[in-house]
Amino acid sequence: MMRKIGESFLLSGRLRAKALGKDIGTLRLLAEPEGPTIDFALLDCFDRPLGKSGRALIEADGKLVLLSSDEAGCHQPAARGGNFVTDLPAGPLREALADLSPLRSLLALGRGRMVARRVSLVDEEEKTQARAWLRRLEPEGGGDVVTLVELQYLRGYDSAFDQLRRRLRGAAPHIPLADLASQLFPQVPIYDPKPQVPFAPDEPAARAAAALIGAHIAVARQNEGGVIADIDTEFLHDYRVSLRKVRSVLSLFKGVYDLALNDELKRAFSDLMAPTGRLRDLDVYLLERELYFDLLPPALHPGLAAMFALFTDERQGEQAKLAGRFRTQAYADQIIRLQRVFADPETLAPGPMADRPVLGYAKGLIWKRYRKVCKLAGAITETTPDHQVHELRITCKKLRYLMEFFAPLFPGKEMAALIKPLKRMQDALGLFNDYGVQQQSLRSFLEAPGAAKRDHALEMAQSVGALIAVLHRRQLEQRARLTEGFASFDSDQVRARFAKLFHDGGETA
Repeated sequence: MMRKIGESFLLSGRLRAKALGKDIGTLRLLAEPEGPTIDFALLDCFDRPLGKSGRALIEADGKLVLLSSDEAGCHQPAARGGNFVTDLPAGPLREALADLSPLRSLLALGRGRMVARRVSLVDEEEKTQARAWLRRLEPEGGGDVVTLVELQYLRGYDSAFDQLRRRLRGAAPHIPLADLASQLFPQVPIYDPKPQVPFAPDEPAARAAAALIGAHIAVARQNEGGVIADIDTEFLHDYRVSLRKVRSVLSLFKGVYDLALNDELKRAFSDLMAPTGRLRDLDVYLLERELYFDLLPPALHPGLAAMFALFTDERQGEQAKLAGRFRTQAYADQIIRLQRVFADPETLAPGPMADRPVLGYAKGLIWKRYRKVCKLAGAITETTPDHQVHELRITCKKLRYLMEFFAPLFPGKEMAALIKPLKRMQDALGLFNDYGVQQQSLRSFLEAPGAAKRDHALEMAQSVGALIAVLHRRQLEQRARLTEGFASFDSDQVRARFAKLFHDGGETA
């Protein structure tokens, strides 16, 4: 077993020198004076992947320091070209952050002041056998103070390392490193793009629907600031997905609300979504830029560069337009009104299924959607028209949404075991659909009014035409792989699990 080279952990409060205690056996405990006070920022992405994985990233004194409970601190200069992981210069910290999404920007969750001191265990010859840095973090504006402990293992001195670790761990109450952000900055809301809304099995379906819709409106609203500031493209993506899930509840929970009310609500959420479509399309194009260049020979790159220059200019205008809309009082009134509607579900006109206990209602909905997926998937062949493959993709998405909505009602492991093969099939269908959508979008670009009069029109036409041909070939190759995803989802084991969870004893919706 490989020996750890270090360790980091979090202690509550200010750790004063006298709290460290006396010498340890024959080793002398030395606590150096505190260093100067410096500013720090705690960094993470909006959805906090570092915190969730028990890591903390601190920027201070021109350095980035990544701390983990089972490793020594990883340091690197803070200078960088941007706030995405890919903007960091090559180095150990960039490698350690390779698991973060390249689409998510690092953000400052909060700022404050940091004071560090070094603590060492030395022997009679003044040789250091173990060392630790104690970093006191004080949040800006006041709040709970915490002490970050970073232990350094010195080869050959296992006993001293363990003794110093025990002494420091016992000096103050321990806090999980994953809780650093909430401890320092409790006012910063925690973001979860897939909120788990708890239900009682006998809760009326109408109340469950209102709770789900309210939770996903709240998720959408958390993304508004990131869209306005244009921090990264995932803010708009998550905003749209949240509202799409709201519309899915209204579409899938048939009979829960009065039909006329349901149609009115669907139109209201469609109106919120409509102004976001073009900006999202442009984001997708620009995110595919490197792939498109890789697909074509260098001789055709100038035409692509000209096309992406147009997309970049258009995106700037669309982003400014949407940010301006989000800042208007009319938009605020529109979405706040919808939030209030679902905050008081008793005011919503009920449909015939409104009082159905949610557990039986959920089983019926999921089972019915699952059977539809199986029927559509079983009919797919190499000659099936694209629109039927698209229908299967949409049906799979609706099944996935239902399973995620109602996950709290069912055993977590069982749900995860069913969602996994469904996700594999969705991925295969999604890639097939993406190739088709990209071809159609590129054709529309070439056929748009005035396309022939654009600068570099001929170069763009040649490059885009070649790209369409490559994407068409890839789509045909992906179609041949679709049956693999269907086979893993339509296995005897998966069918038995679906029947056990959602059919046996379930009600028909």
